[in-house]
Amino acid sequence: MTSGSTHRVVFAPSGLSVTVDDGTTLLDAARTAGADLDSTCGGRGLCGRCQIVPSVGAFSKWQIESTPDSITSWTSTEDAYTGRRPIAEGQRLGCAAHVLGDLVVEIPAASQVHRQIVRKSVDVGDISIDPIVKLHYVELPTTDLDSERGGLHQQIAEALQRDFEVSATSIDANVLPQLAPAAKRGSGAVTVAVRDGARIVAVFPGYTDRAVGIAVDVGSTTIAAHLVDLATGEVLATNGVMNPQIRFGDDLMSRVSYVMMNPGGEVELTRTVRQALDTMIGELVGDAELTRRDVLDITLVGNPIMHHVLLGIDPTPLGQAPFLLATDAAVEARATDLDLDAPNASVYLLPCIAGHVGADTAAAILAEGPHRSDELQLLVDVGTNAEIVFGNAGHLLAASSPTGPAFEGAQISAGMRATAGAIERVRIDRDTLEPRVKVIGADVWSDDPLFDMQTRTLDIAGICGSGIIEVMGELFLAGLIDTDGTIRPDGPTKTDRVFADGRTFSYRLFGDSDDPADNVNVTQDDVRAIQLAKAALRAGIDLLCEHARIDDPSLIGSIRLAGAFGAHIDPLYAKVLGLVPDTPVDRVRSVGNAAGAGAVRALVSASQRAEIEAAVRRVEKIETAIEPRFQELFVAAMGFPHSAVPTPHLAVETTLPAPQEKSNVAGTRQRTGRRRRP
Repeated sequence: MTSGSTHRVVFAPSGLSVTVDDGTTLLDAARTAGADLDSTCGGRGLCGRCQIVPSVGAFSKWQIESTPDSITSWTSTEDAYTGRRPIAEGQRLGCAAHVLGDLVVEIPAASQVHRQIVRKSVDVGDISIDPIVKLHYVELPTTDLDSERGGLHQQIAEALQRDFEVSATSIDANVLPQLAPAAKRGSGAVTVAVRDGARIVAVFPGYTDRAVGIAVDVGSTTIAAHLVDLATGEVLATNGVMNPQIRFGDDLMSRVSYVMMNPGGEVELTRTVRQALDTMIGELVGDAELTRRDVLDITLVGNPIMHHVLLGIDPTPLGQAPFLLATDAAVEARATDLDLDAPNASVYLLPCIAGHVGADTAAAILAEGPHRSDELQLLVDVGTNAEIVFGNAGHLLAASSPTGPAFEGAQISAGMRATAGAIERVRIDRDTLEPRVKVIGADVWSDDPLFDMQTRTLDIAGICGSGIIEVMGELFLAGLIDTDGTIRPDGPTKTDRVFADGRTFSYRLFGDSDDPADNVNVTQDDVRAIQLAKAALRAGIDLLCEHARIDDPSLIGSIRLAGAFGAHIDPLYAKVLGLVPDTPVDRVRSVGNAAGAGAVRALVSASQRAEIEAAVRRVEKIETAIEPRFQELFVAAMGFPHSAVPTPHLAVETTLPAPQEKSNVAGTRQRTGRRRRP
């Protein structure tokens, strides 16, 4: 706690901070900081929209320690609150809670005015539906005092054997109290849910033909879940939220560090993500007008750290060599064992592959099928930690590359997540060097007369991931960035959009204020952050190609960009930046949330589970952290598109900038840039 009568408050996940007087409400502090905290009642304790989550612990990323004494205890306003939105467990009303010391608070997605647009959808392709849990309708015989038919469980088991040749001799203990009420309400007829043809896991009165499950992709940044009809594979509802663990660190290693520095931190990480999952389950069944008891099966995928944290396993061994997993096998558990309120559901976690290549990659393999293909496939899940799979049915390799959060807007001066008002598309005129942009929430480009009208309620304050990739590619193609990644003040045409910014230069992308801080700019540091991220990704790809003894990119049959971010990358710009090897652009495509699709496939098909469990055992794991060649490949991949590898296909797919000159240390002129190819 700071000395004197003022205290510092940090709002997660944005990281905005403010110094306020002792006794200031958190709602007023959020308004002062510009944090995105909702309120429709003006802070009168009526609407319940300003709920926040106080955090306790030492947060090195913000250099602050937050204690329970940093906020007032439960108030009379909160006691008297009776609004439509109940105060969730562990949350407080921002208008009623007052600051007493240095404090970190999380603003949940439901309390944000501009809620995250989580761009994760699912396309499972064509598969045979064969769920682990199946429904069977049985009619029980009328019993009397002379009957020797046994208990209800025995009668149901006999009916299942007689009518369906299903030997369900075991039953979950939590189902036993449901038998008599279900049989009574159904007048002796019940629908029984049987798992794996052997165990009764739920019973419903009368006849019902809807069995549902939930497939969840737990990413380090976002969580996406799909409610699925187990009998048809139809996706009934979809839900996506930001991973609330972001307040403990933007990337995975930051969260591992939090656990290392805060005893018991792994418990807090586990509790946080489980609560988020439980809330999503409630919202999904609510959207489909079902109940939590209707959920019979859940599949979960995630990177190794998310996988371990979900299971309540200390993730710190994954933060240092030899990156040892507690288990790489598939894991099954009761939903209630993971604090998920789905009393009839079991949980299946897909197998991990290696210490940095997790169940999400296994799910992506299952969805995209490189292990079923004769042609070489490069599968890249582009995210905070990029997972890479390369090969075919004969030989598969996998690796993870530490790209960091730059692709998702973090570490970028004007970077932001994919919310309304974020710049998502960019084009720069090759002659005038004037840009035009497209933002989330508007249908037209900035040079369209309707643009101002469509964006009048939007705050265009930054660039999201897909926009970052495009602006970097456009700056290079327009000759404003050279192959080394340097923003040039003396590009092909003079423009006042390139301005001196300290000892380097920046490009004004959007806005016309005299104060550069009020505009959306691309700085030299932004370019370097993207170079570091893309070089890490490309080095991992090139390393796998070397291990597979493939030195000609044209031999790669397809390149598939997966993940919430990868789904929105234009394949051409992926090649311009050198994210992927120089194959013909029509072989590069976005495949959406492949991990989520794989989770759905495993949810509705027992054979798919067996297939991926067998496939991952044949994957060769490459650990980039201990590969001596990785650093050399990383340095070579820093240039645009690449410092050492030619790009003949790209040269005919777009007009590359002419070779440029720059001053060397001696002051003479030297040529730089890639020669234009015919």
